[in-house]
Amino acid sequence: MWIKFAIALLPIIWLIISLGVMRMPAARACVIGLVLTIVLAIFSFKLPVLDTMTGALEGIIMGIWPIMFVIVMALFAYNVTTESGRMKTIQNMLATISTDKRIIVLIIAWGFGGFLESIAGFGTAVAIAAGILIAFGLDPIRASVISLIANTTATAFGAIGLPILTLAEVTNLKQENLSFIVTLQLFVLVVLVPFILVILTEGSIKAVKGVGLITLMSGLGMAIPQVIAAKFVGAELPAIVGSLCSIAITVLFTRWHEDEEESDVERPSTNEMLKACSPFILVFIFVIFASSLVPAVNNLLNKVTTNLVVYTGKNPNTLSISWLSSPGTLLFVATLIGGAIQGVSFKKMMQILGQVIKSVWKTTITVCAIVGLAKVMVYAGMTDALAVALVSLLGPAYPLFAPLIGALGTFLTGSATSANVLFGNLQLSAAADLGVSKYWVVASNMTGATAGMLSPQNIAVATGAINREGDEGEILKETVKWGSLYLVICCIFLYVVGLVAGMI
Repeated sequence: MWIKFAIALLPIIWLIISLGVMRMPAARACVIGLVLTIVLAIFSFKLPVLDTMTGALEGIIMGIWPIMFVIVMALFAYNVTTESGRMKTIQNMLATISTDKRIIVLIIAWGFGGFLESIAGFGTAVAIAAGILIAFGLDPIRASVISLIANTTATAFGAIGLPILTLAEVTNLKQENLSFIVTLQLFVLVVLVPFILVILTEGSIKAVKGVGLITLMSGLGMAIPQVIAAKFVGAELPAIVGSLCSIAITVLFTRWHEDEEESDVERPSTNEMLKACSPFILVFIFVIFASSLVPAVNNLLNKVTTNLVVYTGKNPNTLSISWLSSPGTLLFVATLIGGAIQGVSFKKMMQILGQVIKSVWKTTITVCAIVGLAKVMVYAGMTDALAVALVSLLGPAYPLFAPLIGALGTFLTGSATSANVLFGNLQLSAAADLGVSKYWVVASNMTGATAGMLSPQNIAVATGAINREGDEGEILKETVKWGSLYLVICCIFLYVVGLVAGMI
């Protein structure tokens, strides 16, 4: 057992060394990792060559659809709104609410950052939020740390739910159930993170004084709507609904705060705001209609589906490509209509789409390689070997450490989606071996994977956004401290609640 465990661990060790120590470009490291995994699958785990190659091919196809398709369309929506100048309108509207830096942090880093994560993901929220906070007078390093820590819980449902949808795809679990459980697991963290952000803003716990109620409501304003959206819609809307509700509630309570001064930034008109938000309003509407809440539309869209069986070995997975109901398709249509409302020509939008596709080629290689690697590990039995050994080593305490495995995935890849691809099946196998709830343990991987403030790649995004390359170490010192606290709370809370609820 332990020899198989050691061999199966080699691709993970390679990723740790290449990405964490050697700082090798992610695309190169993941391609080498895929090749290494293929070799180990063939020669050590005796998976036939054809089965190994078709297993990798299945992963590559899955990397392109739905993962990269959604990524491209999310960036397309964001870039069209930026090109039209309407993203600046949204920023200006948020800037008119308060001059208190603590409130600004809650609105920009927490609320608006969560919204950006929900529609675009992949570092967008960190880069933009940090830049805005600096414009409001925050120290660049502090602004980066705040943006990184704010961009945690929302990542579970970033890019229109992509991490959860991908986790459901690779584990063959229902995304609706996974989504609901993840929102429950994240609930306490969603409430606590705004307090951490306020403390970081002024560097003292005393910073909470005077804004404690607003901070609490900012967290609850995101946590409760996320649970409701996940329960009744699924993975696509929790972060969108949660972030918008958090902004609205924070603004409402700020208006009631008697000591607030009015900002000198000019407030955009209602018409300007509607134009600025049109792509995202349309996405919201489309996702609602394409979901199970409207069965007639949902069933009609899902009729246009292609089912593929790529793997040639035993127990192959069926890839279902839903052409019309995919979040990527809904984003594409919403962006075309919203972009037209904003005054962007069709030709210009196609140019922007082309630029986005060109800009993500390295990401495409990385994602396809990491999904291919994970698929080969599953089909070769390498994931099962890891799970059996870890369960044997940790026993009933395994669920306590399950979130740390998800966090390791994000640390290595810089992506919660990739972390789910990498370790989702390991968690599934471990849960089956222990005889505990598959949904609870697999969801724990997603919950732990939200600790993106520890990822070197995410930190690099933050330093690049503030033109402070070389200061990664200074930022890491702060994020490690708060990230460790985040994960300790996460592990203990999930384990205790899991025991009480009979999940583990």
